[in-house]
Amino acid sequence: MGLKERLLEHCHSYVKEKEQMLISRYALLQDSLNNETKSTAGDKHETGRAMVQLEQEKLEKQERELKLTKEILQRVKIDKPTPNVSLGSLVKTDSHSYFLAIFAGSFEHIGESVFCISAASPIGQCVLGKAVGESFAFNGKTIKILEIE
Repeated sequence: MGLKERLLEHCHSYVKEKEQMLISRYALLQDSLNNETKSTAGDKHETGRAMVQLEQEKLEKQERELKLTKEILQRVKIDKPTPNVSLGSLVKTDSHSYFLAIFAGSFEHIGESVFCISAASPIGQCVLGKAVGESFAFNGKTIKILEIE
Protein backbone atom coordinates (compact mmCIF):
# COMPACT_ATOMS: atom_id res chain seq x y z
CA MET A 1 0.00 0.00 0.00
CA GLY A 2 1.41 3.37 -1.06
CA LEU A 3 1.58 6.53 0.99
CA LYS A 4 -1.44 8.16 -0.65
CA GLU A 5 -3.55 5.05 0.02
CA ARG A 6 -2.48 5.14 3.68
CA LEU A 7 -3.27 8.84 3.88
CA LEU A 8 -6.73 8.28 2.43
CA GLU A 9 -7.27 5.41 4.87
CA HIS A 10 -6.16 7.72 7.71
CA CYS A 11 -8.78 10.27 6.61
CA HIS A 12 -11.51 7.60 6.52
CA SER A 13 -10.50 6.41 10.01
CA TYR A 14 -10.59 9.99 11.27
CA VAL A 15 -14.16 10.40 9.96
CA LYS A 16 -15.27 7.07 11.49
CA GLU A 17 -13.81 8.12 14.83
CA LYS A 18 -15.71 11.43 14.67
CA GLU A 19 -18.88 9.54 13.74
CA GLN A 20 -18.51 7.18 16.73
CA MET A 21 -17.93 10.14 19.02
CA LEU A 22 -21.14 11.79 17.79
CA ILE A 23 -23.11 8.58 18.31
CA SER A 24 -21.80 8.32 21.88
CA ARG A 25 -22.62 11.94 22.61
CA TYR A 26 -26.13 11.51 21.20
CA ALA A 27 -26.66 8.52 23.50
CA LEU A 28 -25.48 10.51 26.55
CA LEU A 29 -27.69 13.39 25.53
CA GLN A 30 -30.70 11.10 25.17
CA ASP A 31 -30.04 9.74 28.68
CA SER A 32 -29.87 13.31 30.01
CA LEU A 33 -33.09 14.19 28.26
CA ASN A 34 -34.83 11.11 29.68
CA ASN A 35 -33.60 11.96 33.18
CA GLU A 36 -34.75 15.58 32.81
CA THR A 37 -38.19 14.36 31.75
CA LYS A 38 -38.48 12.38 35.01
CA SER A 39 -37.57 15.45 37.07
CA THR A 40 -40.38 17.59 38.45
CA ALA A 41 -38.40 20.55 39.77
CA GLY A 42 -40.24 23.27 37.80
CA ASP A 43 -37.87 26.00 36.55
CA LYS A 44 -34.83 23.81 37.12
CA HIS A 45 -36.47 21.17 34.92
CA GLU A 46 -37.08 23.71 32.12
CA THR A 47 -33.50 25.03 32.32
CA GLY A 48 -32.12 21.49 32.15
CA ARG A 49 -34.25 20.65 29.13
CA ALA A 50 -33.21 23.88 27.38
CA MET A 51 -29.53 23.09 27.96
CA VAL A 52 -30.00 19.57 26.59
CA GLN A 53 -31.76 21.00 23.52
CA LEU A 54 -28.91 23.48 22.93
CA GLU A 55 -26.44 20.61 23.11
CA GLN A 56 -28.63 18.65 20.69
CA GLU A 57 -28.52 21.54 18.22
CA LYS A 58 -24.71 21.65 18.47
CA LEU A 59 -24.53 17.92 17.79
CA GLU A 60 -26.87 18.27 14.80
CA LYS A 61 -24.60 21.00 13.39
CA GLN A 62 -21.55 18.76 13.88
CA GLU A 63 -23.43 15.93 12.21
CA ARG A 64 -24.18 18.12 9.16
CA GLU A 65 -20.51 19.16 8.97
CA LEU A 66 -19.43 15.52 9.22
CA LYS A 67 -21.82 14.60 6.41
CA LEU A 68 -20.25 17.30 4.19
CA THR A 69 -16.77 16.05 5.13
CA LYS A 70 -17.76 12.50 4.14
CA GLU A 71 -19.09 13.78 0.80
CA ILE A 72 -15.80 15.58 0.11
CA LEU A 73 -13.84 12.47 1.08
CA GLN A 74 -15.86 10.41 -1.41
CA ARG A 75 -14.71 12.78 -4.19
CA VAL A 76 -10.99 12.36 -3.38
CA LYS A 77 -9.27 10.50 -6.21
CA ILE A 78 -5.70 9.36 -5.67
CA ASP A 79 -5.14 7.14 -8.72
CA LYS A 80 -4.28 9.84 -11.29
CA PRO A 81 -1.41 12.24 -10.63
CA THR A 82 -2.07 15.76 -11.85
CA PRO A 83 0.42 18.47 -12.83
CA ASN A 84 -1.36 20.93 -10.55
CA VAL A 85 -2.41 20.57 -6.93
CA SER A 86 -5.98 19.30 -6.66
CA LEU A 87 -8.13 17.26 -4.28
CA GLY A 88 -6.21 14.05 -3.57
CA SER A 89 -2.75 15.52 -4.21
CA LEU A 90 0.21 14.81 -1.95
CA VAL A 91 2.18 18.06 -1.95
CA LYS A 92 5.78 18.17 -0.75
CA THR A 93 7.16 21.63 -0.06
CA ASP A 94 10.42 22.92 1.30
CA SER A 95 8.82 23.14 4.75
CA HIS A 96 6.08 20.45 5.08
CA SER A 97 4.13 17.80 3.21
CA TYR A 98 0.37 18.08 2.75
CA PHE A 99 -2.37 15.71 1.61
CA LEU A 100 -5.24 17.70 0.15
CA ALA A 101 -8.48 15.97 1.16
CA ILE A 102 -10.10 16.78 4.52
CA PHE A 103 -8.73 17.99 7.81
CA ALA A 104 -7.59 14.84 9.62
CA GLY A 105 -4.56 16.01 11.57
CA SER A 106 -1.11 14.72 10.80
CA PHE A 107 -0.01 11.29 9.63
CA GLU A 108 3.42 9.96 10.55
CA HIS A 109 5.30 8.16 7.78
CA ILE A 110 8.88 7.00 8.23
CA GLY A 111 9.76 9.87 10.56
CA GLU A 112 8.01 12.47 8.43
CA SER A 113 4.70 14.19 9.16
CA VAL A 114 2.16 14.66 6.41
CA PHE A 115 -0.62 17.10 7.25
CA CYS A 116 -4.07 16.10 6.00
CA ILE A 117 -5.73 19.38 5.09
CA SER A 118 -8.94 20.59 3.51
CA ALA A 119 -8.96 22.49 0.22
CA ALA A 120 -10.98 25.15 2.06
CA SER A 121 -8.28 25.66 4.72
CA PRO A 122 -5.99 28.69 4.43
CA ILE A 123 -2.99 26.57 3.36
CA GLY A 124 -5.24 24.50 1.07
CA GLN A 125 -6.35 27.68 -0.67
CA CYS A 126 -2.70 28.70 -1.12
CA VAL A 127 -1.59 25.45 -2.78
CA LEU A 128 -4.70 24.64 -4.84
CA GLY A 129 -3.93 24.84 -8.57
CA LYS A 130 -0.20 25.40 -8.07
CA ALA A 131 2.47 23.38 -9.95
CA VAL A 132 5.90 22.03 -9.03
CA GLY A 133 8.40 24.87 -8.71
CA GLU A 134 5.79 27.49 -7.85
CA SER A 135 5.87 29.32 -4.53
CA PHE A 136 3.21 30.79 -2.29
CA ALA A 137 3.20 33.00 0.77
CA PHE A 138 1.78 31.70 4.03
CA ASN A 139 2.11 33.37 7.44
CA GLY A 140 4.72 35.75 6.09
CA LYS A 141 6.88 32.91 4.76
CA THR A 142 7.52 31.96 1.13
CA ILE A 143 7.05 28.23 0.57
CA LYS A 144 8.11 26.39 -2.59
CA ILE A 145 6.37 23.30 -3.99
CA LEU A 146 8.98 20.60 -4.63
CA GLU A 147 6.81 17.66 -5.67
CA ILE A 148 3.18 16.75 -6.39
CA GLU A 149 2.02 13.14 -6.32
